[in-house]
Amino acid sequence: MKPDIHPEYKDTSFNCACGATFKGRSTIGGDVHMDICSSCHPFFTGKQKLIDSAGRIEKFNRRYNRPSATA
Repeated sequence: MKPDIHPEYKDTSFNCACGATFKGRSTIGGDVHMDICSSCHPFFTGKQKLIDSAGRIEKFNRRYNRPSATA
């Protein structure tokens, strides 16, 4: 490696809005505040919100006075 071209890695504390705290190393250093992490993200927790696509289609058809596709 060439000398004096690489950034210095510092101990960093990552704090999430859910209260989770992780320690790591980064070029930023200090405290980093995040909005979402793997502890609270729906993809990782398995608590995904399922979208009712059939309800959305019915709402669209009612709004534009279209006959239902199933009727």
